[in-house]
Amino acid sequence: MEPQLGPTAASLCPGRPHLLLWVSALSCCVSSLASPSPSLVPRIRTSYNFGRTFLGLDKCNACIGTSICKKFFKEEIRFDSRLASRLGLPPDPLPSYPANYSDDSKTWRPVEISRLVSKQESDISDRRICASAAAPKTCSIERILRKTGRFQKWLQAKRLTPDLVQGLPSPFLRCPSQRLLDRVVRRYAEVADAGSIFMDHFTDRDKLRLLYTLAVNAHPILLQIFPGAEGWPLPKYLGSCGRFLVSTSTSPLREFYGAAPDQAADLAYQLLGVLESLRSNDLNYFFYFTHVDAGTFGIFNNGHLFIRDASALGVIDKQEGSQAATGAEESPDIFSCLVSGCRAPLPSCDAVPERQSLVLVCRRVLPQLLQGKFPSPVQDEIDAALARCGEDASPDPEVLGAASRLKDLLRPLRTCDPRFAYRYPDCKYNEKF
Repeated sequence: MEPQLGPTAASLCPGRPHLLLWVSALSCCVSSLASPSPSLVPRIRTSYNFGRTFLGLDKCNACIGTSICKKFFKEEIRFDSRLASRLGLPPDPLPSYPANYSDDSKTWRPVEISRLVSKQESDISDRRICASAAAPKTCSIERILRKTGRFQKWLQAKRLTPDLVQGLPSPFLRCPSQRLLDRVVRRYAEVADAGSIFMDHFTDRDKLRLLYTLAVNAHPILLQIFPGAEGWPLPKYLGSCGRFLVSTSTSPLREFYGAAPDQAADLAYQLLGVLESLRSNDLNYFFYFTHVDAGTFGIFNNGHLFIRDASALGVIDKQEGSQAATGAEESPDIFSCLVSGCRAPLPSCDAVPERQSLVLVCRRVLPQLLQGKFPSPVQDEIDAALARCGEDASPDPEVLGAASRLKDLLRPLRTCDPRFAYRYPDCKYNEKF
């Protein structure tokens, strides 16, 4: 069933396309927003109706009771005025939308509403779920997923163990250790924190919501268990629902490819530092990317670089090592194939080299950021270091050495001024910055 506007909403925008509030599958029509400043946006009465098509977990059961839906019902999240003024989404659904968020309905700050999968993949996934049960197109997705063998095991489980996530397609779950899975349970933000590694405080729906999110895209889970407040290079998690996520506002790195030389040097230097922290950190986890592009990384408004999209981020526990599930490997089930179909088995965790993320970034991201920005011979040295860093056939020490050389070249090219608020004025008094 497609979402329909109620009489009140329809009277506000006759003849105009509907504005779908994709995060919670609500359709919303706003008469106008008077000011582009989030802090000055007046409270405009809106009309909400539930849609039943876009959630993934069907109906509103994937959403009601979770933190982000409560914010929508209180009108504490709104689309950015530039989008809402047209009272309709662009013809081609975007991967993310700007919005405003409030804790008190008075002070607003910008946030980003992101799709965890594309609209096309969402439609394919729904059809695949219904087809798995020989059900019609309008089947109850939640009811079908509840009947699966995997979820029945989750219902009986007291603790999240490697065998419960075996075969899920996310790189995050490629090599799960018990320590990593316990961290997921203890920090899962959509249930009350019980301070326990056991799932006794999870309802059946909590378990299904967690399983579904892990199967579709683990990005929201990574934001919760490795929060930016603890120094991890990730944006703040504000809530997720079905196939959508709300997090702090971001600007993708691609928007900075034409930046001034000192800013390009600063961003490249930060990016190499982020990859270094992912290889070596106090928790003894090794993070690696399976894919990167210009949207993988983003910039806060203070100039600080972070990981904008962690969906291609894998985690290997160097302290405990990966723990293979007991027994024979199960055949792929519907949770293994929710998004892009059933994939071939992933290679062993031992096959992931330490240089993997560096090679990807030095090949696909940094050249576009640094090319032609500096005078010779500095540019020549930068280009040579990039070439060595992006050589996949080279052993780990050579790639890591080239990345270290690149950081040394970039460091003096950075300037200390208010444009780089994340390290200013500290950079005046501490050479670390």
